[in-house]
Amino acid sequence: QVQLVESGGGLVQAGGSLRLSCAASGRTGSSYAMGWFRQAPGKEREFVAAINWSRGSTYYADSVKGRFTCSRDNTKNTVYLQMNSLKPEDTAVYYCAADRNLYSVRYYLTEEYDYWGQGTQVTVSS
Repeated sequence: QVQLVESGGGLVQAGGSLRLSCAASGRTGSSYAMGWFRQAPGKEREFVAAINWSRGSTYYADSVKGRFTCSRDNTKNTVYLQMNSLKPEDTAVYYCAADRNLYSVRYYLTEEYDYWGQGTQVTVSS
């Protein structure tokens, strides 16, 4: 079992930046690919970004490409999501997730992931 805890959310003006962190605990001796998703009120949870285990390959939704950067520090069991040039439409609860498939090509699907954090709220004001 792996526990994931997100942090770093908050209220920011449009054009601003936030950095989300996702700390893993529990069976962190195992390896996982990691993903970030978000869910706005009344909408389905959607893919934001993902990073595989060791190659460091990253993947992004078109809506955040060029603005968000996903990275990881395996020595700290932590994944980050640097969010720049934030827009009001980025407002959502952001979730990190862990996938036991280290190099999955289904990284954009919620059902691919085995563990989820509780989420952190990001609110971007106009």
